[in-house]
Amino acid sequence: MTVPHSASAAAPLLAIALLSLVAASCGNGPPPAEARRVPVRVAPVETASMDPAIRAVGLLATADEVKLSFKTGGVVAAVLVEQGARLHKGQLLATLMQDEVGAAVAHARALAGKADRDLERGRALLADEVATREQLENLETARDVARAALRAAEFNARFSRIEAPGDGILLRRLAEPGELVAPGQPVLVAGLTGGGWIVQAWLADRDVVRIAPGTHATITVDAYPGRQFDGNVTEMASAADPRSGTYEVQLAVDAQDARFLSGMVAKISFDVASAEAVPVMPVSALLEADGSAAVVYVVAPGQDVARRVAVRIGRLVGGRVEVVAGVEPGAQVVVEGAAYLRDGIPIQLAGAG
Repeated sequence: MTVPHSASAAAPLLAIALLSLVAASCGNGPPPAEARRVPVRVAPVETASMDPAIRAVGLLATADEVKLSFKTGGVVAAVLVEQGARLHKGQLLATLMQDEVGAAVAHARALAGKADRDLERGRALLADEVATREQLENLETARDVARAALRAAEFNARFSRIEAPGDGILLRRLAEPGELVAPGQPVLVAGLTGGGWIVQAWLADRDVVRIAPGTHATITVDAYPGRQFDGNVTEMASAADPRSGTYEVQLAVDAQDARFLSGMVAKISFDVASAEAVPVMPVSALLEADGSAAVVYVVAPGQDVARRVAVRIGRLVGGRVEVVAGVEPGAQVVVEGAAYLRDGIPIQLAGAG
């Protein structure tokens, strides 16, 4: 049988067309199922306390801080210690010029001497019946008044010099030689170390209600890296500072053998009981969060698909959020790649073969 020339010419063209269709089909068709998997990373829903640890920064200070001043006013003659110096009980720290103070003592002593002499003459006159008993009693009263004035002048003279009331550190020097100071005006501020060391810290209201006097704390000081010191809350303010809105807390510190200095920065970690543990998950797992409602993708054990799950969330602390309902502890939630998922889509766990 002879094939017509037109038909024999069309056969190669038909073959080429069929091959093109096959090639197009292989190049543009859907890829294998494995190639369509979305790579994701998952993390478990865990149980943990949502109450964060209470940490604060405070300042070291001596437990007893004393403002030292002169009993009377006058001109400062000398200040014998520098700020930061170690003090010893009874050490002379500052003096007033003695011209005025000494004159006051001399005047009072002279008046007391005159009152003694007048009284002796009065007694002699009474014995000779020249003076009356009333006159003698008046002389005795004058003698007592003069002696009292002398004691007051000597007292003021004694406190025209400042001595260290105990061992400690000079914290502040508030006057210099040649300055005129008023009676009772602070000249020096000393921290007495006999009463130990304290840390002063300031806490927000949400933290201060979680501690109480006696609460233990661990304290670290940059000057002693690697060392920890024990502290206990001794005092708590009952009202907030009007400027900062925080509450002052004082802790007694066991200094051990450390050489503390007033003003050193201390870092405090309070030992407080944790609240009941609740389910938590990373914040990065949340999608479409609106108030307490959100969506997460969950990967069931042994499965390679992600399921869309609606959840209710609660408190947020750091990078974790409380799970109120929707997933249970142990569930694996998608924390990376969730934005590319749909319900039931196959996934490829990061790091899996």
